[in-house]
Amino acid sequence: MALVLKDSDSYSWPIVYRQPVSGGRREKQEFEAEFKRLPQSRITEIQELVQQRIDGEEVDISDVSIADEVLVGWEGIVDGEGEPMPFTRRTKEQLLELPMMAGTLIEAFFNSLVEEKRGN
Repeated sequence: MALVLKDSDSYSWPIVYRQPVSGGRREKQEFEAEFKRLPQSRITEIQELVQQRIDGEEVDISDVSIADEVLVGWEGIVDGEGEPMPFTRRTKEQLLELPMMAGTLIEAFFNSLVEEKRGN
């Protein structure tokens, strides 16, 4: 297959989120995130800012801000009655307020950029 230099602006990726529930357990929940296709220069910039944060420097970047930048849609998120939740600014903010959701999204985003090693 030929390389398409200008591909779509986004792509979907499966997300597995383990939400804390009563009894000291975590409940597995899944949905499809729609990620923005960032240029390599921005990916590198984010990685450098994260490394600076890890090194203890004061930088203006957080898990929520990265997740907010890359998440542009979803499929498979429902409300309490099982009705699909539309992707809006408000519902995105609600999602990113779930404990560890932003970290889960960032991890999935960066994993989507790296080809997995295949076993023999």
